[in-house]
Amino acid sequence: MRALAPRSSNSPFFHRLCHWALVVLGAWSVAGGSPVWAGNSAVAVPVVVVGNQPVGVGLVLEGRLEAVKQSTVSAQASGRIVQLVVKAGDKVQAGQLLAVVDDRMTAAGVSQAQAQWAQADANLANARAQAERTRELHAKGFVSRAALDQADAQYKAAQAGAQGAQAAQTQSQVAQGHTRLTAPYGGWVLATHAQAGDLALPGTPVVTVYAPQPIRAVVQVPASQLVQVRQAPHMEVGLPGGLWVKPVAQTAVPAADPVSQTVEWRLDLPTGATADLVPGQPVQVRLASGQAERLTVPAQTVFRRGELTAVYVVSGLAGQEQFALRAVRLGAAQADAKRGSGYEVLAGLRFGEKIALDPVRAGLAGARPAP
Repeated sequence: MRALAPRSSNSPFFHRLCHWALVVLGAWSVAGGSPVWAGNSAVAVPVVVVGNQPVGVGLVLEGRLEAVKQSTVSAQASGRIVQLVVKAGDKVQAGQLLAVVDDRMTAAGVSQAQAQWAQADANLANARAQAERTRELHAKGFVSRAALDQADAQYKAAQAGAQGAQAAQTQSQVAQGHTRLTAPYGGWVLATHAQAGDLALPGTPVVTVYAPQPIRAVVQVPASQLVQVRQAPHMEVGLPGGLWVKPVAQTAVPAADPVSQTVEWRLDLPTGATADLVPGQPVQVRLASGQAERLTVPAQTVFRRGELTAVYVVSGLAGQEQFALRAVRLGAAQADAKRGSGYEVLAGLRFGEKIALDPVRAGLAGARPAP
C-alpha cells in the first residue's frame, strides 16, 4: 500500500483545516468556554460602591391582603341542592343566582297560602255585603240593632281572617325565596362549599363571594408591642411588587387572641394602588419610628435563584479584577424618589466594596468591572 505524503502548509487543504479550527474555537468561547481567545473583548459590567444610606427604622411585621367585603352565602331552607350555577373564579353581579335548593315543599306552601288567601278574600267580600244590607234594613226598621251588631262583627272577623291569610302568603313567598341563593353584591366567587345533590340545612355554607375593592391589609401585632405600634408616627404597607403605600384608615380589634397573644390590625389601602391585587397575597407592614444610616444596595444588583440571594462582588488585584458571587442576607425593602428601590444589607457585604449593577452580565465568562 502506498503511503500518503504529508500535506504542505501552503496547500488548500491545510488552510481550510485552520479556518474550521478557528470557527470551532470561537463558537466554544461564545458559549462560555475558557480561555477567551484574543479576537473577543472581555464583557465590561458597570459597578457601584456599597455605602450607607438613611433608611426608615422600626418594626416590620408580616401580613396578608383581605377583601373588606367578603360573604359566605348559606342555605336558609332545608333540602337538596338541585343546581349550583357558579364555580370558584366566576365573576358575579349583585342579585345573580348562585344555587337552587329543592323547593317542592316551599312551592306547596305557597300554593296552600294562595288558596287560603282566596278563601279569606271571598269571606271578606260576603261579610262586607251582608253588613251593608243589614245596615240598610236597620235604617228602615226591618231588623233589630242586635242583627246589625252581629253583621258588623262578622265583617270585622272576615277582615282579620283576610289579613292573616295575606301574612301567611307573604311568609310562604319569603320561604320560597330562601331556596334561591343570590349574590349580595358584585364581585368574584372565592370558593364553593357544596355540590349539586348535597343536603343543605339552614346555615350550611354554599358559596363564598368577595368584592375586589376595597381591599385591606391584616397583620397580627404581638400584644407586647401594641403600645409601640400605636405610638408609631409613620406606618407603611409593602405590597407585592415592592410598592410601599400609606393606609387610608386603620382599625384594631379591641381584643387579643388568648392563644397567640396577638391583636388583629386592619389597614385600609388606597384603591388605585391595589387594583391588580387579590386577597391572600402577603404584605409587609413597616412601623417607622425614625431614620438611621444603614448599608444598602440597589435592587437591580440582587441576584436570586431559588433560595439563593447574592450579589457579584469585585475581587482580585488591580488590573486583574473579576466578579465573585457572594451570598447576602437582606433586610426590609427601601424606596426613595432619588435613589430608587433597594434593600438594607444585614450580612455578607462591607462598606466600600464594589458590586455589579448587572448580575446577569457579571456571571458571563470573561466579565470584568468597567473602568
